[in-house]
Amino acid sequence: MRARLDAVDWKILQELQADGRMTNVELAKRVGISAPPCLRRVRALEDAGVIKGYRTLLDEASLGYEITIFAMVNLTSQAGADLQSFETYVKNQPLVRECWMLSGDVDFVLKCVAKDLRSFQAFVAELTAGPAVRNVKTALTLRSIKDDPIVPLELDVSEGA
Repeated sequence: MRARLDAVDWKILQELQADGRMTNVELAKRVGISAPPCLRRVRALEDAGVIKGYRTLLDEASLGYEITIFAMVNLTSQAGADLQSFETYVKNQPLVRECWMLSGDVDFVLKCVAKDLRSFQAFVAELTAGPAVRNVKTALTLRSIKDDPIVPLELDVSEGA
């Protein structure tokens, strides 16, 4: 269910998405309200689940994770127990950064990072033997064109939210 937000809430979300480390005083100044109601609004957005959390985005390559690969996984069945086993397995794989269940020809797509091809090949061998896995196809990325980890709030704000 979509949260009911006013213009100030949308401004708070835009500012926090741009810089989640700013102080509440700075945030309040940017959105045009005083600090105490700003903090109350942020806490209400957190409590409502609109703000899921805060994190620092790291550059994978500067930390030695030179390659990004997408793995398309098909399972042997769509039975609930098989889906749950696979999902639990994937959640415990540190190389998997994202996992999406899909409709169509592929059951899951995984975004993975690895330090080198050898470590990724070892992971693919393990993944192929994973619970209920029928087959795995991989695609090595050449370069990233866009990696924007934000929600396009300006669309909602301009529509009058």
